[in-house]
Amino acid sequence: MLIQAILFDLDDTLIVDEAVSKSAMEQTAALAARLHGAEVPRFLADAKRLSQSLWRDNPCLAYCDEIGVTAEESLWGYFDSPGLAALRDWSLTFRHSLFDAVLREQGLPDDDGTLAEEFSLSRRKLQRLMPDAKETLARLKPSFQIGLLTNGAPDLQREKIAASGLANFFDAVAVSGDHGTGKPNPRIFHLLLSELGAPAEAAVMVGNSLARDIAGAQSAGIARTVRLHVPGSEEFAAVTPDHTINALHELPPYLLVPDNR
Repeated sequence: MLIQAILFDLDDTLIVDEAVSKSAMEQTAALAARLHGAEVPRFLADAKRLSQSLWRDNPCLAYCDEIGVTAEESLWGYFDSPGLAALRDWSLTFRHSLFDAVLREQGLPDDDGTLAEEFSLSRRKLQRLMPDAKETLARLKPSFQIGLLTNGAPDLQREKIAASGLANFFDAVAVSGDHGTGKPNPRIFHLLLSELGAPAEAAVMVGNSLARDIAGAQSAGIARTVRLHVPGSEEFAAVTPDHTINALHELPPYLLVPDNR
């Protein structure tokens, strides 16, 4: 069957995610050095370690795992979507507790909320597209239905989409938090395909995560899977994509061939 639809992941596929969060934390550490005399390398190492420790105490952890909300996102998300009040309240405590704990590791007094605010502002300011994201979508749009399938809290993911400037390329969007389940659950793939009016056997999934994007698409019966290899965002799983690319500009030549039209 000819390919009719292409499903794209968002974070670290069309927009930069992990590297931007890292840069935002580096800017926060630099501010901690100016305000409190913190040692930047130690601040960064402690922030990474303590965030994971505190994250495990999250009372919404099971829900976050199901829809794909990360500790880093809890440092800057508003979580204003319906049903997320508990996560919103906990995340505000989490971000202040984290930066207080990091400072105390160096014998410094608690922060007054300035560092938490710095991370949130920096994370938003630094958002950027993956290389060739817009150009790739523009090349594929005339030939295929384009869907976006992303895990996360609805308000945060839609904020990212709006900031990206890519929204007009998508014929349908599915955010895991809107449906109570996320990748790799096959159900959310089928929900998006239904909106697009395309069968799984006529679709391609493009994403950076083996565990979520590739394994989930294969379980959903999607015809082909394409993994975008992004150094630093690897997630290992016992699955093999049909094709691997190292940059988005490699995708159109793979898909825009006569057999796919």
